[in-house]
Amino acid sequence: MERQKWVRLDNASNIFLAASTNSDTKVFRLSAEMAHAVDPGCLQKALDKVYDRYLLYHSVLRRGVFWYYLEMSELRPIVEEENVTPCTALYHFDRKELLFRVLYRKKRIHLEVFHVLSDGTGALWFFEDVLKEYIFLRYPEEFSEMPQSEQDRMEQQLEDSFSRYFRQQGPQSFTEAARSAYRSVVKTSKRAGRVAIHFGKKTSRYVRPSLKPMRKKKRVYRIKGEKTPDQRPRVVELSLPLQQVLPLARQQNVSLMIYLTALFFEAIRKTSPDFRPNDTIVVSVPVNLRQFYTSSSARNFFSTTYLEYTYGQTEDTIEAICENLNSQLKNSLSKEKLGQRLNKLIASEYNPFGRVVLRPIKDVILKGINRLNNRHLTVAISNLGKVSFPERMRDHIQQLFFLSSVARPQFCMISYQDCLTVTFTSPFVDTAIQQAFVRLLSAQGVTVTAAVNQVTDREIEEGRR
Repeated sequence: MERQKWVRLDNASNIFLAASTNSDTKVFRLSAEMAHAVDPGCLQKALDKVYDRYLLYHSVLRRGVFWYYLEMSELRPIVEEENVTPCTALYHFDRKELLFRVLYRKKRIHLEVFHVLSDGTGALWFFEDVLKEYIFLRYPEEFSEMPQSEQDRMEQQLEDSFSRYFRQQGPQSFTEAARSAYRSVVKTSKRAGRVAIHFGKKTSRYVRPSLKPMRKKKRVYRIKGEKTPDQRPRVVELSLPLQQVLPLARQQNVSLMIYLTALFFEAIRKTSPDFRPNDTIVVSVPVNLRQFYTSSSARNFFSTTYLEYTYGQTEDTIEAICENLNSQLKNSLSKEKLGQRLNKLIASEYNPFGRVVLRPIKDVILKGINRLNNRHLTVAISNLGKVSFPERMRDHIQQLFFLSSVARPQFCMISYQDCLTVTFTSPFVDTAIQQAFVRLLSAQGVTVTAAVNQVTDREIEEGRR
């Protein structure tokens, strides 16, 4: 593959940059619990081999006059033992540094990625290859040859799939390539009360047609609480047997994600003293566009849909919530509707003012939009689905985990073999919502194993004893 010197950012990445904060760093983490203690030497060798194949991960972030861009670097990643809190910032404007890190601690291997570089699916491909290479090097007597990466992934990893499917064809200058992102900014600033831009995991932006009437007539509930002292996320890991929880979702004729989202809503309602009878809970859900448009790009290629449920309009049972959320999701996820929304946004009229506005001013605009958007979201979720490895490697990987930095409470889910991992992250100390979520599952006969990190000074001190 011919090496490019620089790569323009996709539509989603520009907004991630402006929206990142000390607490919501726009960094997400993939983790693997191995069968044995991690060998850092083998892990470094595995990372070196995979890194050479993924040119995207050689990028550093640079600031231009009008936009940011990715520049190829000669930096090499160094495996480190974990000594920072999860999802610590990866980008610092005054440093030239890679936009990912690989960490280890005891039996766990972690990959942390700045969302500007890749989405969850793209990062998972990189992580899978690192794990495969590590197992191959760690246990050479068990393997005659190393499983190869998919060729399409290697050839198309740098592709901007937003541009391929939704932008005008033909050569573009750097400024023109960035216009699609800026058009969403201009359009949003003109009608900020009607636009939702998801921070996460993550997206191409589009205007929600139903958001304007919702905001006029419904009160979106926002979770409040005591923030963690040093802005580290409160992390609650839940491990669930798939064979126990899947039948519960099937009883409701919905996906596992919808079922767990309904439980999340109920846990919020049950544990929030200031929750009103007619409050609305709104959740943002990233959608992997590779399901609808063929793409092997390792870069961001997803959209976001928003699901909401207003209490007090019907009998508020789990069944009713599931049915309501499932109907909304089906209506929003057809390829035709996704295409219409994305094309409408990206093909919107150029704004002459937007072409010459300097990057710092655009950052201010985007930060304001992000703050406005946060007022009309309650929680977020993200689902990477089921992950598999070659049969001979499965015994060496016990469990997978997925979590993200937070602006609001959220959970991320990923499954491997018969284990579903649901990881809650929150900017708040309190874990009442997570506990209520566990109780709802336990009441249905699900065996839940939980692990919680330490965030307060007292907890950290007790953990050292």
